[in-house]
Parts: sequence; structure tokens; C-alpha cells
Amino acid sequence: MAKTKALKIKRSPGDQLVQILIYLFVGAFALITLLPFVYIVAGSFATERELTERAFFLFPRTISLNAYQYIFKTGDAIRGLMNSAFVTFVGVIINMTLSATLAYPLSRPYFKGRRFFTNMVIITMLFTGGMVPMYMLVANVLHLKNTFWALWLPGAINPFNMIIIKNYFQGLPMELEEAARMDGCNDGQTFLKIILPLSKPVLASVALFYAVTHWNSYFNAMMYISDSNKEVIQIVLRRIIFLTSSVANDSGFDWGAFGMPPQKAVKMATTVVATVPILLIYPFVQKYFTQGVMVGSVKG
Repeated sequence: MAKTKALKIKRSPGDQLVQILIYLFVGAFALITLLPFVYIVAGSFATERELTERAFFLFPRTISLNAYQYIFKTGDAIRGLMNSAFVTFVGVIINMTLSATLAYPLSRPYFKGRRFFTNMVIITMLFTGGMVPMYMLVANVLHLKNTFWALWLPGAINPFNMIIIKNYFQGLPMELEEAARMDGCNDGQTFLKIILPLSKPVLASVALFYAVTHWNSYFNAMMYISDSNKEVIQIVLRRIIFLTSSVANDSGFDWGAFGMPPQKAVKMATTVVATVPILLIYPFVQKYFTQGVMVGSVKG
């Protein structure tokens, strides 16, 4: 059998020049977006004197851990990280379970009342009861104040994310479900054994959306959580930033040979502590991210 050679399209010098310019533009844009974060990370390890003397740098001259030592010295930040991790993990499980189980029947063309219930979901994207009624419902009616359920239940289903999952389910061939029914599967078995395994891209993408929302949860935690043992990392870091003016007066902390207490570095270190943990999740779902969101957003 003769070997077939792949056809190569010869590009004109003009096309090559345009491609080079595109790469340069995208690379410069990526560099511009990355530099501020690199500066924040470098500044969190720099001394206060260097932050005062140098307006911008990517590598500190002297590495200092004073800012991180100050943040973690009381143990509040560690407890906040553990609380945020727990809230995020359990919250994503609740969100994905409810969102996927609601999206599946709404994606089936034979489901009676499908259009009505879909419109009811869309209405919740346009109209809300407001902050005060929501607080009264959560705190006074459901009695969820100072519990993690106050952070999980009010946003258990995000309508936008649920619609993305629904549209992805609609794009799956109906023949798969018909074949499963011929093999004796009921709706639950079809959903668990056929639909979910084929929907990993959209499920991973939406789970990432929910995880970022829970990790960055600040306002709800501030309203419903007053117990210091249940504070999430965002509230802990907010308090640390408000108290940075007292860093200079903290006589119980040894600043070592670096002199000035790290008031500016503490603010940068709090940004790193709040960002890096959730940022580490992206590499694991990157391969699903674009495929899941794009397909789920255009089909249906």
C-alpha cells in the first residue's frame, strides 16, 4: 500500500507575517496579564524597605518570609484555609448533584412541562428577592446562621451553570438513551451510566465555576458567619489587611535582620494565599474547560 503524504499548504510571505504578528500580540497580551501577579508574588517575599524603594520588580533582592510568618502566626489563616477547602469541596458536590439532576429532565424532549420549568429557572436569573429577604429567610426562618449550610443552600443551583449542563445533555445523541432502555436501564441508570460519563467536559468546567465561587465567597460568609472557628479564608485575610497598620506596633514578633515590619508585603501575601490554592485546580481541568463550556453554550 502506497504511503499517503499529508498535503502541506504553502503560505505566502504575507500570511506568515500576519501569523507572526498574531503570535507577538497574543504573547505580549499574556505577558501583560501575568506581570502584575508575578509582581505580587515577588513583593510578598520582599522586604518592606525594597517595596518602598523600588516601584516595580519581578525578583526581590532579599527574600523575606516575614509577611507569611505574620499571617500564619496565630493559626487563623490555617483554620480559614481548611474551612474554605471544606466549604468548597462539599459545596461543589451539592451544586453539581442538584444542577445535573435538574438539567437532565429539562434536556429530554419527552419531559412534560419542560418549557414551563425551564422558563421558571430563567426567571430566577432576572428577579431576586433582595438581600434583606434572603437574610431573613436564611437566618430567621431556616435558622442556618453560623452554619456552613448558609453558604451552600442559597446558591445550591446557579441557573446559568445549570443551563450550560442542560444544553450539553441535549447535544448527546438520543440513540444512546434508546439503546440503554432496550438493555433494561431505567432513567436513573441511564443518567448515571450513560449521560454522566459522556459529559465529563461540561461537568468539569461547571464544577470549576462553582469551586471558584465558593472559594471567593466573601459577602455571604460575612453576613451569615460570626463564629471565628467557622470563618473562611477570605474573612480572615480581610481582618488581617485591616490590621496591617498594627504590624509596625507588634512588639511580640521578631522581624529578624530585615528591619522594617512588612506592612505592604502583608497585603501582597494575603493576595497570594487567597489566590494560589484555587489556581492550582486549573491545570487538572484545563483540557475539559474550553470544550465543555463552548459545546454547552451553543447547542440546544
